[in-house]
Amino acid sequence: MITVGDFRIGEEEKKVINEVLDSGKISEGKYVKKFEIEFARKVGTKYCVALSSGTSALIAGLLSLIYSGKIKKGSKVITTPVTYIATSNAIMLTGLEPVYVDIDSKTFCITPTNIENLLKNSKKDEYSLILPVHLMGFPCDMVEIQKIAQKYNLLIFEDAAQAHNTKINGKNAGTFSIMADYSFYIAHNIQAGEMGAIVTDDKDLTALVRQIKANGRLCDCAECTRNQNKCPKEPKDEDLDPRFTHNLIGYNFKTMEFQASLGLLQISKMDDIIRKRQENVKKLNEKLRKFENILQLPYYSEDISYLAYPLVIKDLSKISRLKMRKELAKYGIESRPLFGCIPTQQPAFSFLKDKYLGKLPVAEYIGKNGFYIGCHQYLTQTDIDHIGNVFSKILS
Repeated sequence: MITVGDFRIGEEEKKVINEVLDSGKISEGKYVKKFEIEFARKVGTKYCVALSSGTSALIAGLLSLIYSGKIKKGSKVITTPVTYIATSNAIMLTGLEPVYVDIDSKTFCITPTNIENLLKNSKKDEYSLILPVHLMGFPCDMVEIQKIAQKYNLLIFEDAAQAHNTKINGKNAGTFSIMADYSFYIAHNIQAGEMGAIVTDDKDLTALVRQIKANGRLCDCAECTRNQNKCPKEPKDEDLDPRFTHNLIGYNFKTMEFQASLGLLQISKMDDIIRKRQENVKKLNEKLRKFENILQLPYYSEDISYLAYPLVIKDLSKISRLKMRKELAKYGIESRPLFGCIPTQQPAFSFLKDKYLGKLPVAEYIGKNGFYIGCHQYLTQTDIDHIGNVFSKILS
């Protein structure tokens, strides 16, 4: 089976996991702290907070904006209809309202034009935030989105869960906003199993995210040293422990040393991982170029960190997505649908279907006819040749 994602456990991985076990500390400790320092440095932000998943990073990040008063609870958030459902779930679960605009057919990203068209016909102060998603590693037009946000006095929170090291004008995705989230899920560009992160240049928001991920506890230390009487947030009542005094309502979104240690290894290999994925996208494009009348191939750029290899069926008279995916599976090639258009095609958001049906034509088409296969760093030339041959069998 040629999988969508893969993760290989080698001697280095076994060594760091054993080091965690030998340390006797598996909850957050030195590896988490080091991961946060290294990932912030790699992205180009001042701060990073590791969390249990990309979803928890989204929720904690949005809550930090609400608790800080930077956005109002109940306000509207402009976001994409085509992505993994975690983005919309996080918006709903934090008491905000997702509002969807249509996407670009090539990048699968919301467009500045569609964002502005929505805002210029909306009430003042109706919206608080733009939450663009760099889907499959393709970057949103953040320069123009920044201009729109400034014009309408909105904040930006980037969902960069699938875009580790994607570049926009030489800068990393995730650095064009007040904060950004990343995911290190097993199938993503940079992998650790289940882990997420918030990156930001805002010290106060960093402290809030730390509190929220620890059930809203008073102490926001990366590693509390209360037992050494060094905690900077001692309550006035000396009988209270800052680790068990809670001034916010939060969640348990802490991560573990195992994931952080694997994440550190992945950071050290990040450039090679992304370069290999780019090479595989280029090779797959060469193999499938002859089917461009039937399939939309991903555009290639050395600035893109590819999560996977997304395809869209252009000529439905030739083949349906269901038929294509069944045929690929028959020949040992795993594929997945491109998430679906959330307000019209995801059952959990069916309460929005009547409102959006027919108003997001690109998103609905991509959601119904888009799918992806793997381009991960473990693909061999034999794998790529096999993929090319299978597509030829199916489409010729």
